[in-house]
Parts: sequence; structure tokens; C-alpha cells
Amino acid sequence: MRPANEALVIIDVQNDFCPGGALAVPGGDEIVPGINALMDDFAAVILTQDWHPAGHSSFASSHAGRAPYDMTEMPYGPQVLWPDHCVIGTRGAAFHPDLRTDPADLVIRKGFRPTIDSYSAFFENDHETPTGLEGYLRARGIDTLTLVGLATDFCVNYSAVDAARLGFGVTVVERLCRAIDLSGSLAAARDGMRGAGVRLA
Repeated sequence: MRPANEALVIIDVQNDFCPGGALAVPGGDEIVPGINALMDDFAAVILTQDWHPAGHSSFASSHAGRAPYDMTEMPYGPQVLWPDHCVIGTRGAAFHPDLRTDPADLVIRKGFRPTIDSYSAFFENDHETPTGLEGYLRARGIDTLTLVGLATDFCVNYSAVDAARLGFGVTVVERLCRAIDLSGSLAAARDGMRGAGVRLA
């Protein structure tokens, strides 16, 4: 068992990010058994869940004439336009059925504000609006995080970099992550994580 100051943060292991889902990450379901096994090593386990209202501003379908994976400018900066995914109350938004959820102490839902996307477990994409996760971890005396989940180059990457900037010790276990790899996004994410002081294991 890891020390009490360490937590496992499991990012967005949801049906829509697994094969057959609306925004499937290749091999996204392959990591579930390993994540399930890792949970028993940690006294604190946190799950994050992408949680979008229908018609979310990050969906390509909300922008006339735009296609999934186009880029657009939002008031908070550049934004990838995604296929509709993880819509509140749908099967796609649910956790993968084989993922253990009982060990989780906390579920952080993100992306529920209609006008702003949220990749990071810590902040919305404006990098200012907090999810509340930092306060929860500080209140429990947790200062060291291990991150796993989907996708390496988006939500895992943003979460890891934000955690490192907030002063947490951060390790990303790459064998328990999978990437979208959109136009070189995986290599860029790895460089960015290393540059922020994140350990890639």
C-alpha cells in the first residue's frame, strides 16, 4: 500500500472514449484490468468523468459547417471541435462497465458548463475555473499523484501539467493510458509533461 499522501487519479475511463464509443481512443478498453489492479495500492482513489450537456460548445455539431476535429477560437483560446460525446445521462458518459468504481473516494465531473470545455481534472479550459479537486487533495494531505486513463495527449496531459504547476508530485503511468494522437499531439504532450516536471513511467 502506498503512503497516505499519495492518490491514484483515473481520468475519463468512459464508454465514449472506448472502442465503439463516439470519441473512441484506440485500445481504450485495454487499460481497464491494469487500472483495476492498481487501485488496491492506494488509500485514495479519484475518478474523473467528462460530463457534457447536449449541444455543448465544444461539439462540432454546435457550429454550422464545422466538422469534428476542426479547430476554432473560443473566448478562452483555441478549441478542438469534437464529435458529440459524454452527454449527461447517456450510456456514452457512463464509466466503462468493467471499471471498478466502488474504491473511488471522489468522482470529479468536468465539462458541464455549456460554454467552456474542460480537459484537466483541476481546471476548465480557461485555466482559471477550478473543479475543486485541488482543495479536496489538500484537505486530505495528499501531495503526490499517479495518473492513468484517457486520453494521454488531452485530459491526462492537461491534468498532469496542472497538477505539477500546483506543486504536486506527478507520475503518469503510460502503459495504463491510451492516446488519440491528433496531428502529433502525443509527442507534444509528452514533451510538455516532461517540461512541467511530470514523471512518465
